[in-house]
Amino acid sequence: MSEHAVPESVAPAGKGLPESAAPAEQIGLSAREAKAAVQPRDAGNWAAKVERLAVEQRDGVRGTNVAGRRLTGPVQGFGKMWEKSYTLNAGQVTTPQHAIATWKAHFPEFWPRGNRFAGALAGISPGDVALLDLAMGGGVKLSTGVFVLYADAESFTLMTPQGHMFAGWITFSAERADEATLIRAHVLMRANDPLYEIGMTLGGHGKEDRFWAETLIALGTRLGVPDPQVETRSACVDSHRQWRHAKNIWHNAMLRSMLQTMAAPFAALRRRSRSAG
Repeated sequence: MSEHAVPESVAPAGKGLPESAAPAEQIGLSAREAKAAVQPRDAGNWAAKVERLAVEQRDGVRGTNVAGRRLTGPVQGFGKMWEKSYTLNAGQVTTPQHAIATWKAHFPEFWPRGNRFAGALAGISPGDVALLDLAMGGGVKLSTGVFVLYADAESFTLMTPQGHMFAGWITFSAERADEATLIRAHVLMRANDPLYEIGMTLGGHGKEDRFWAETLIALGTRLGVPDPQVETRSACVDSHRQWRHAKNIWHNAMLRSMLQTMAAPFAALRRRSRSAG
């Protein structure tokens, strides 16, 4: 898998930080997590550092709970830390470069029904901010977003803002192995606050697994993979909850989305009253 070091992030163990990488304290890693970081490949493929996210409204999504938020890696999250991977063996029907190019160009089209991803018109490029509306059940949509931290010909990484369900990132990659192309989504995350941690424990992890498995199956179908199957691996790599970050609940996008949904009719009525006046 084509993975790489990312600010405020960690990745599978087994590779160390290169001398050229930023020191752990600079990118927000603990000493233990820094040992798991993977080497960066091309500085030109990294997004510039941002303090807070800026984004314009886009059609098709609510577009709330993103502007002004900071990015969050696992070190800023609350819950247990999980490492997950979802792997599709595409055989010889495609190359890693073609698989990733297709994924980046049509990223929203592979998401399960009911979920919306509104990215930049140019596709997935470093520094882009995408707005999301995620189906949470009961007709409720969670409005949040993601930041494109890294992108090259064989991989791209999305990072989450404050208020998202989890603090962490997702790396999408493809590589050649034994004459087959392996396409993978790799997640390292902690639930962002105590409420999300409860939700993840009571079925959220299973829903997350199904989401990315369905996404990879849809991608495989587009690429022409016969009967695409996804291998899911999940491991808790840190069972401790970081109670110092329980206050993250202030930014909880789920709670804010519910309040925004309830307030929407009143806001619309107010706008109509002002127009009539």
